[in-house]
Amino acid sequence: MISTPFAYLFVIALSVTFFHLLATRTKIRIFEYLPAVVMIYAFMMLLASLGVFHYNEAINNVYSQTKANLLPAMLFLMLLEIDFRHFLKLGKKLLLAYILAVGSIAVGFIVVAVLFHFNHDMAAAFGALAGSWMGGTANMVAVGSALGVSEDAFAYALVVDSVNYTLWVMLLLFLVPFAKIFNRFTKSEANLAYLSEIGCACAMGAKRYWLLIVLALVASLLSQLLANYFVIFNKTTSIVIIATLLGVLGSFTRLRALNGSNEVATTMLYILIALIGSKAVIESFSGLGFYVVAGFVILLIHAALMVLGAKLFKLDLFSIAVASLANIGGVASAPILAATYDKKLVSIGVLMAIMGYLIGTFGGLFVGEILLKLSS
Repeated sequence: MISTPFAYLFVIALSVTFFHLLATRTKIRIFEYLPAVVMIYAFMMLLASLGVFHYNEAINNVYSQTKANLLPAMLFLMLLEIDFRHFLKLGKKLLLAYILAVGSIAVGFIVVAVLFHFNHDMAAAFGALAGSWMGGTANMVAVGSALGVSEDAFAYALVVDSVNYTLWVMLLLFLVPFAKIFNRFTKSEANLAYLSEIGCACAMGAKRYWLLIVLALVASLLSQLLANYFVIFNKTTSIVIIATLLGVLGSFTRLRALNGSNEVATTMLYILIALIGSKAVIESFSGLGFYVVAGFVILLIHAALMVLGAKLFKLDLFSIAVASLANIGGVASAPILAATYDKKLVSIGVLMAIMGYLIGTFGGLFVGEILLKLSS
């Protein structure tokens, strides 16, 4: 049984390294369906369920302190290298498709919360899931921390995120050959002419890991200090919002030219996922089906509203499909879907997906607070 902070952090670091290398250096097909973050969480949850960790005061303290300090640091770095000005180049139709995707996802969560009579834990868990489906896993962690999602409920949300997302990607890829039929239905055949001219903001130059780590820790410290004076809902929510704003502000300065922020942020995300998983002890998965069904109903509402919006505003299938996957799948999958239409359109998927890093946190918090107020 592990009972010292050093051994606890060592196991977390070792697990993160192992699954990251397994996902990036091997060709094991399971990682095409279950990303490294899910595997890390599941493994740490297994160790916790087997009683490997002895949660004494020392380990509880290092858990709380590590999580509290890494979360704002990760958010800052995640946003630092993004040039948000490029998002405005998408044009009215694509921006409308993106806004429609975000709005329909939010409506889906709210309607399902009413239909399924969410209790407090489920409302908080689906609030975290909203952060993921408007942004990514990092947003899910941030929103979940701000809403106080329990480790067990977070595990359910993570499974729903993985299962429903995988099937959603398959559906959107299946629909690609039917684009011409859909575009005739929405009268949007002429929309794709200008899309290939849109570019992507990419960091260049040597990587500056140590400088980025120092900047991230400074941003984390500032976020926690400022949160004492500007309280929004609660202190954790304030820290998340302030760190996000610091990252956005930093992206408009020369700091954006510091290459490597994505790698450092991803490492921090993996550690946070491992930390949360190490406290998740699930006795039974009997309630998982309820979560998965609720997730599919959200996607069904989202799809119906997207098709309705496409008909009203004459949006093509490419625009609404990539906008949808940019939210629900993120930067790992939206460019792939875009490339199935035309390789020249990959950058559009990237731009939509990276915007989710900003929208996901605020959107998830907004939806999460509504779900909590609606919870029974």
